[in-house]
Amino acid sequence: MFRDFNFKLLVIDKLMYQDKVIQPRFRIADVLHAKGATGDLWKYLYEQNLLYTVLEEARRYFTDLEITPDQLATVEELTADGGLEIYHQCAPFWDGEDDLFDVTSLDDLALLPNLRVIHGGDEAMMAAPGAEDTLKARGIAVG
Repeated sequence: MFRDFNFKLLVIDKLMYQDKVIQPRFRIADVLHAKGATGDLWKYLYEQNLLYTVLEEARRYFTDLEITPDQLATVEELTADGGLEIYHQCAPFWDGEDDLFDVTSLDDLALLPNLRVIHGGDEAMMAAPGAEDTLKARGIAVG
């Protein structure tokens, strides 16, 4: 359904972590502990050279997560911010200093018929070609 994984993450953050429409909330620590990671999560990820990447377990879960059209229709605003909970679940020690979560396509806007505002989207969305014109044409405010 979604073409841009990072755009889907913004939607999931809204529905799962902010509005609590999608439950249960995904917690990467639970997944890693179930796989046998014990003790310090930072040390475990450091030893695996996985500190600054989207963890495969999170990518798989969020890629496969189905969101219904009814759930999508409830989304009127999104927030694009380096401190989103979903980013901490995907890359727990990501520092926000690179383009790891930049949105590169706005094709998925069609999935959100009631989207009106993207907070903080001025940087995260602008990596998508023609972003400013696309958002303006859809009547979506960015700020």
